[in-house]
Amino acid sequence: MIDVQHWLSALPPVVVYLIVGGVIGVESMGVPLPGEIVLVSSALLAATGVVEPHWVATAAAFGAIVGDSVGYAVGRRGGRPLLARLGRRFPKHLGPAQLARAEQSFARHGVWAVFFGRFVALLRILAGPLAGALHVPYRRFLAANAAGGLVWAFGTTYLLYSLGRAAEHWLKDISWAGLVLAVLAGLGSTWWLRRRARRLESTTATDEAEPVGAGTDR
Repeated sequence: MIDVQHWLSALPPVVVYLIVGGVIGVESMGVPLPGEIVLVSSALLAATGVVEPHWVATAAAFGAIVGDSVGYAVGRRGGRPLLARLGRRFPKHLGPAQLARAEQSFARHGVWAVFFGRFVALLRILAGPLAGALHVPYRRFLAANAAGGLVWAFGTTYLLYSLGRAAEHWLKDISWAGLVLAVLAGLGSTWWLRRRARRLESTTATDEAEPVGAGTDR
């Protein structure tokens, strides 16, 4: 991530915003790319004044919402055969096991899988194409997609921006205790969302592991 941040710092701000939106947009279409790494690196650059945080967050949100919508359209048109082809092309990220887990999350949580999936690498890539292939109503998908994209993009950007600015200020004053408290407070604001997102995967894994006849004797 340090190399990515160093590379981005040498580019004009407008190019950085385009890269953020483009990488996150293509990732959201169903192609495994390091969207979160690019966002984190750009947010940390914003803390140093190289780029503006609101434009980083706006580009990330735009890429997430548009990319997911394009992925939805492609998934609705291509259906399961498309997902199978993606799995063969990217077996490590989109293989049969990953696809099955994502489908289980959709079946159990509906459009909430789209919202919280923005915080999980697997669902962040598959949410759009999978929702389209499963014929999730587009209005419901768009609402969850937009909400998740905005919370993820602006929350991540401004959390890291604030932490970076606080670190710079407190390090000048040699206030290590204040820095630790700021970091803990900032991380706590994303802990709940990530915990809920991980719970999507854990409940899915439990469902897959439960024997078929486990509930028949009740």
